[in-house]
Amino acid sequence: MSTQITITLPDEVYQRAERLARLANRDITSVLVDTIRLSIPPIGVDILDLEPISDLPDEHVLALTELQMEPDQDARLSELLDRQQAALLTEDERLELQVLMQIYQEGLLRKATALSEAVKRGLMEPLSQ
Repeated sequence: MSTQITITLPDEVYQRAERLARLANRDITSVLVDTIRLSIPPIGVDILDLEPISDLPDEHVLALTELQMEPDQDARLSELLDRQQAALLTEDERLELQVLMQIYQEGLLRKATALSEAVKRGLMEPLSQ
């Protein structure tokens, strides 16, 4: 199933996509679809069942600002990233890396949203740059 949309792109973005499509001997639509598909991480079904952060009480929002990956998952993620860097990943490890990266990205998104909500509510100061 597909949904058709109309978007307005800055000229520079369109020209880059057009050049890439020409170089790859593809149509621009497929280049843009693939680019969007690869740039938006998949969101697990279980995270969609979570209550929106804006609906959580202050103490839960603050707790989520400290969200960390489980230590064993974090260690394994680092190990797999090192193996990927060295081009030593097996197919099973590649799949495991994808799962751990999804967990990491979902947690990071949840933490970032909590930080934004905490600042909006005045529960904490904006992070310094």
